[in-house]
Amino acid sequence: MTAKASAGVNAIPDGLASGMRLKLTQYGEIVVGLTGDNLAGLSAYGDGLNGTPPVVASVLVVHNVDLRQLRLIAERGPTLGNLGITAPVVMTPAYIEQSLDTFPLEMMEIHQRNVCVSGDDYFASIEIQNEHLRLQCERELKRILIRLRQGALAAGGREDILAEIGADIGLHIVRTVRGLLWLRNERSFLPMEQAISAASGLIGGPLSGAARAIRPSGASEWSDFETLYADVERLASYVDQMND
Repeated sequence: MTAKASAGVNAIPDGLASGMRLKLTQYGEIVVGLTGDNLAGLSAYGDGLNGTPPVVASVLVVHNVDLRQLRLIAERGPTLGNLGITAPVVMTPAYIEQSLDTFPLEMMEIHQRNVCVSGDDYFASIEIQNEHLRLQCERELKRILIRLRQGALAAGGREDILAEIGADIGLHIVRTVRGLLWLRNERSFLPMEQAISAASGLIGGPLSGAARAIRPSGASEWSDFETLYADVERLASYVDQMND
């Protein structure tokens, strides 16, 4: 892949959430102005491009990591926050190539649904190895189980805390089930609820707890939390069986 210096902001495609093209253009102008020729690529990615959740994730690819430039971007934090865009994950082209075996889920997430705001798209042609992806899916689900157990202890019966935990866990589950679908050759991006529904087909039963956790109302009762936990157990068991 050949990198090139950015001369400005790319044309932002249609098919995004309302007002997103203008926000991404403004975002690109800010970052391009602060990074100049060091910018290799700038992308916005994830479900936020569709408006759910309302915050958009971003990734900045630079030729060389310059902490002074990062500090300048950080100083524009309030402006970026008003645009509904997170501070970018910062990578170099070499980091991307060297991390495909370490963070395949994160790389897959960017690859599946991204808009290249400026420079080159360094994620369009990445190759993800199934064995690396399966291992991270297994690790993520087991980590989620630990988090849910710790959450049950820390919440002390407060259902509002359980709802917050469930909402956070729900986003991690969505990313992981997209990885499972990828392993079953479903490579296209699916919105959150569709991804959960498709994953239900993999395990042969509904993932009602996970589906509830990603909705705005969230998993607000103890019974919801229990159902969510059971869903994650079934997904973890499914991944374990893939390795048999």
